[in-house]
Parts: sequence; structure tokens; C-alpha cells
Amino acid sequence: MTHASDDSSTQASMTAGRLDRRGLGILLVITGSLSLTWVDSSAKWLLLHGLDAGQVIFIRFLLPCIVLSIVFLPRRGFGILRTKSPKIAFARAMCMIATTFFNFMALRYLPMTITGAIAFTSPLILCLLSGVALGERIDWQRWIAVIAGFIGVLIIISPDSVPLHPAMLYSVGMAVALAFYAIFTRKLAGVDSNVTQQFHASFAGLLFSLPFAFQEWTWPQGTWSQVALDWFFCALIGSAGLFGHTLYSAGHKFAPATTLAPFTYSQLIFMALVSWAVFQQGPDVNFFVGLPILVGSGLFIWYREVRIGTRMRPAARPPR
Repeated sequence: MTHASDDSSTQASMTAGRLDRRGLGILLVITGSLSLTWVDSSAKWLLLHGLDAGQVIFIRFLLPCIVLSIVFLPRRGFGILRTKSPKIAFARAMCMIATTFFNFMALRYLPMTITGAIAFTSPLILCLLSGVALGERIDWQRWIAVIAGFIGVLIIISPDSVPLHPAMLYSVGMAVALAFYAIFTRKLAGVDSNVTQQFHASFAGLLFSLPFAFQEWTWPQGTWSQVALDWFFCALIGSAGLFGHTLYSAGHKFAPATTLAPFTYSQLIFMALVSWAVFQQGPDVNFFVGLPILVGSGLFIWYREVRIGTRMRPAARPPR
């Protein structure tokens, strides 16, 4: 009886430990989603206050480059920049740049609820691309989920919710780039370390934006409080991106992606709250009607891919 009791106690302790680790992983991913929300809000703030898109992209990548260089180069040297698959690493970095550029251009003109909803069609686009990129067959269940997801987005961005704007095409471009980014990230899994991938994306973004950043460089202007806020968001846009990615990576060490996938959609809720609190652009009824359809379709696609054992993962928001 004693041995049986000890075994039961040990098993219960191990189960509780696994649940604690999964809970921590979920908390890290939710916190990472909140952090990445501030990348979008910071970009929108700076763009609305007169900074050029190239300048904002440059500022976005500057701080991560500095922090990564200080933390990792002294310990690991320049070998950490070496990739075993340069073509895929280059393609991934270009997708990262395209994602950031399209997103920031859209944020200048559109509410965050709209850009966020369109961005989260990337799992649907990824599902469609998987047939071409990975030679997978898309079954009818996933076709229905993809169609339903796009219907959910159409409800959110319907003309009675927000006037149709050409900048929505930027958000569509961002969603497509994000889907390709997810494909190339999966191809690099187990090939390059996460730190190496972050180095490539950050330095590529910095170098790409450098020629454009100083063409129309604008220093924060206005009262001292306005200038202080602008500098605050300049610091926040880089630190929030780096912090958010770090939390995402840490979260996946404590819990499997199947557990964490639903919680990546918490970013849409955070974006709605921040959009309302900072920019007075709160969500309307259509957002709350279309959101469950979009989220449900994305989660169903993820569930189907897990069931059939595919190698794809949901295209959660990338480091901005």
C-alpha cells in the first residue's frame, strides 16, 4: 500500500509539474503577444506624429541589433552569424522586411483592429501555400475553414464598419509575406539557432531601411511632453519586439505548440484594447462578429494539420 501510495503521489506530482510548465508557457506567449502589440501601436504613433516609414523601420530594428550584439557577439563571436542555409535565411529575412514595411504603411491609415484582422489571415494563406511549398494536399475540411476565415475578415472590414481604403492592400501584402515567413522559418528549424535567425532578420531590416531612414529624417517636435512621448515610443518599438520574440521562444520551451496556438490570437484582443485606449479607434460590432469566425477557422486548420501530422505550424505574428 505504501509503494502504491508513493507511486500515485509521484505521478500526481509529475502531472502537476507538467501543468505548471504548460501554464507558464501559456503565460509567456500571452505576455509576448501583448508586447508585440506595442510594436504596432508605437509604429502607428510615430507615423502619425510625422516620422517617415523608413525612419520608423530603422528605429524598429536598431535597438535589437545593439542588444543582440552586446549580449551574444562577445561570447560567441561572429560565427553566430553563420548560416547553414544562406538562401533560405536570406529569403526569410526579406519576408521579415516586407512584413514590417507593409504593416507600418497600413498602420498609418488604418485602425489596428483592421490591420490585425487582415494579418491573422496568414494561417489561411499558409494553408493554401502549403500545397505548393510543401507538396501537401488540402482536404475539403481545410478548404471550408479557409473560406470561413476569409468571410470572417470580410465581416470585420465591411464598408459599414470602416471605409474601404487602398492601404488595406498593404495589410494583404503583409499577410502574404508573413505566410512565406512562416514557411521559411519552418525550413530553418533545426538548421540555424533562434539567435542566428534573429540576428539575420534584425540586421537585414536595419541595412534595408538605412538608405531610406535619413532621406527625410525627422526629429520629434512639439512641447516637451510630446517630444518625451515620441522618444518613449522610439524606445518601445524596438524593445517590445525583442522582448516579445524572446517570450515567444521561451514559451515554446515550456509547452508544445499545440497548447500555445490558441493563445497567439490573444494579440487581436490586445490590439483592439490598445487601439481604443491610445488612438480612440475602438472595435465595432462587426469586429466581435467576425473575430470568432476568423479565430475558429485558424484553430481548426491548426487542429487538422496536427491530426494529419503535417510539418506546418500556425503563422503567429512575427517579430515586427
